[in-house]
This record gives sequence, structure tokens and C-alpha cells, in this order.
Amino acid sequence: MTALIPALAGALVVAGVIGLVVGLRPTPVTEVRPSTRRNLRLRSLDRRIRLTLAVSLGTGLLAWLVTGWWLAVVAVPVTVVGLPRLLSAGSAPARIARLEALEEWTRSLSGVLTVGVGLEQALVATLRSTPSAINPEVTRLVARLRARWVTEDALRAFAEELDDSTGDLIAANLILAARRRGAGLAAVLEGLAESVAADVRARRQVEADRAKPRATARWVTLISAAVLVVLALSGTYVEPYRSPLGQVVLVSLLSAYVATLVWMKRMAIGRELPRFLDARSTS
Repeated sequence: MTALIPALAGALVVAGVIGLVVGLRPTPVTEVRPSTRRNLRLRSLDRRIRLTLAVSLGTGLLAWLVTGWWLAVVAVPVTVVGLPRLLSAGSAPARIARLEALEEWTRSLSGVLTVGVGLEQALVATLRSTPSAINPEVTRLVARLRARWVTEDALRAFAEELDDSTGDLIAANLILAARRRGAGLAAVLEGLAESVAADVRARRQVEADRAKPRATARWVTLISAAVLVVLALSGTYVEPYRSPLGQVVLVSLLSAYVATLVWMKRMAIGRELPRFLDARSTS
């Protein structure tokens, strides 16, 4: 035992030195293209889901050893990973925030154009007041314009990064203005901002209405799960479900409940409007 402690300490020191060497090695910095940013976010999300799944699987195995319910090996990971996603609002709040930012940015651009500056100068001038929800996209748009990109190509890349039908509508109007260089763009953008603002108000009302059944389902699910856990640990009410046939029946009942939540989730998710501005290579 006394010889094991120095050996373990030496192994830890060697591992620390190796980790320090690996950490100090210079690594090439690769440019992240805008089109791959979503893939990076998905990879980060997948890693987080895998970690959560591994922890919940270990918790399920521990619950099986304590209670004797083999169903816990499957039920705990599914509950920890799946239920928060089913009962969450999804990406609707983020989409609404981006729409609101687009409306504010369009209105700001319209105000800048009224003083008689050109389209490119107006786009650069709006960078300082751009809302944070779309600031990265507008920053890259301004950087492309300063790098002497063709205005239409820069606007198409801007619409591709926004990846939204409303962004396509705004970019299409700006592309037409870049082609024709006529007056009246400020009035068009002002009317477009009013339309986007009305869309934001409607979506916020819809999300407020959808939040009520989601909250009800969330509380019912939490109460039901708490009751099942308490009864499984201390009560005799769920004793018939300890048999293999009983656990099969319990799995069927829980699957039906989850299917109901999935059905409710699909009903609450609105379909996004299709984009109409085709992507085009700007490299």
C-alpha cells in the first residue's frame, strides 16, 4: 500500500507534464465560415446532450440497484434528456428577438437614408446602433462592404447568414435599391419595418397563448414524476408493477404519456415561412 501511493503520485505528475506540453503547443487557427457556425453550435449541443445522457444513465443504473426497477435504466435518461426539450418553448423566443432586432435595424437604416447618404454609407453607419441579436451578421456585412465587395453579393451573404424569410425580404429590397439607385428606399424600409413590427406583435401574442398549456403540462409532469418516485420508494401502490408484466404495462402507459407530449409539442411549433432569396457564391 505504501508503494502504491508514490507510484500513483508519479503517474499524476507525468500526466500533468504531458497535459501542460499539449496545452502549450501552438495550434493553427482556422477561419470559421459563416455557413459552418450552425454546425459548430449543433456539435456543442450534441456533446452536452451526450454528457447529460451518460450522467443520467449512471443515475438510472444506481436507481435500478437501489429499487430493483430495471425500468429506471431507460426512464431516467429519457426523462432527463427528453422532457425538458418537450416542455420548452424551443427556438421561438430567439426567432422573435431576431425579428425585433431586424425591425429596429431596418428603421434605423431608413432614418440614416433620409439624410441623403448612399446605401453603402448608410449600412456602415448603422453598425453602431445595431441590436445585439443581429450584430454579428451586420458586422460581417459592413466588413464585406469595406473590403470592396459588390454590394449585391454582400447583401446576399447577409441574407444567407440571417437564414430567415424576413431577412430575405429586407435584403431583396436593399438589392433592388443597389441596382437602381433611385429615391424612395427610406419610405420602403419604413413601411417594411412597420410590417415586421406587426409580425413581432402577433408572434409574441401567439407565444403567450402557447405558454399557458406548456406550463400546465410541465406542472402535471413534475407532480406525476414526483408521485411515481415516492410510491416506488416507499409505497405498496405500485407493487403490482414490479413484476415483468407490470413493468411492461407501465412502459406502455409512460410511452403513451410521452407521445401525448410530443403531439402537443408538434401542434405548438409553427412552420417557418420558406426563403425565396437564392444563395450565391460570394468568394
